[in-house]
Amino acid sequence: MTVAQQIHEALPGMTAAEKKTARALLARYPIAGLSSVAEFADLAGTSGPTVLRFVAKLGYPSYPEFRRALRREIHESLMSPLDKDRTDRGDAAAAPSALTQIVERVRANLAETARDLSASELDVACALLADVKHQCYVLGGRFSDSIAAYMASHLRIVRPGVRRFEGQVSTWRDQILDVRAGDVAVIFDIRRYQEDLLEVAGLLSERKARIVLVTDQWLSPIARHAQVVLPCRIDIGRTWDSSAALLVVAEVIVNRVTLEGWDTSKERIRKLETLAGAADGAARDKGVARP
Repeated sequence: MTVAQQIHEALPGMTAAEKKTARALLARYPIAGLSSVAEFADLAGTSGPTVLRFVAKLGYPSYPEFRRALRREIHESLMSPLDKDRTDRGDAAAAPSALTQIVERVRANLAETARDLSASELDVACALLADVKHQCYVLGGRFSDSIAAYMASHLRIVRPGVRRFEGQVSTWRDQILDVRAGDVAVIFDIRRYQEDLLEVAGLLSERKARIVLVTDQWLSPIARHAQVVLPCRIDIGRTWDSSAALLVVAEVIVNRVTLEGWDTSKERIRKLETLAGAADGAARDKGVARP
């Protein structure tokens, strides 16, 4: 587990001062924890002994060990495909074996994601997205934007007011003009985290949009702006990470939103089917087969 995940698990058992320390770290994660005990305490508005008790609550025997854990996270979150090139070259000559190994690792990622994902966080995310009184915006990064598009395509069917940030990054700021307080933005961001997504998240936060972040186990910096953080396992020990867990979480959310707003969802699906049927009939009348 990452330090952030350990914090979320340990929070219920912390004192008020320790919780204050935890929130200060999460707000500037992980950089705040790399400073000295005195600097961390000053940042959190607590004391040195409180910081040390906080670290002990997370299971670290010393503050240096706690900082080493954060440094390992930073290193892992910034790894390039070349850094992660741990593929067994023998797999290339044994495709079935390679397939089996990757499937097993993806399965393990899904199981760990299901185990570690907070049920309450998922409930909040689905409730936010099922609230049709507010607009819903969806965007992702270089590799995760395809999942964002997939999610937006489904949500657009079952609820109104769904928009996906599209086009060049420079046009995203234009699209933010329509965001209002209370609107929901789902952002997908995994290592190596994108500065442009972090910038957009900051602008969305300034407009009081509620952000649902779907990220990896090391947590995108966008977490500091998010109301809900849904960490997924992506590392499969290969050159490229796996986005399978992100896709599954997106599908879980789509299904939950569909059911939670079933009256609206059912009516919209019915109307869509009617429109599709009318289009098919018009095409047949013209002797044109629809693809």
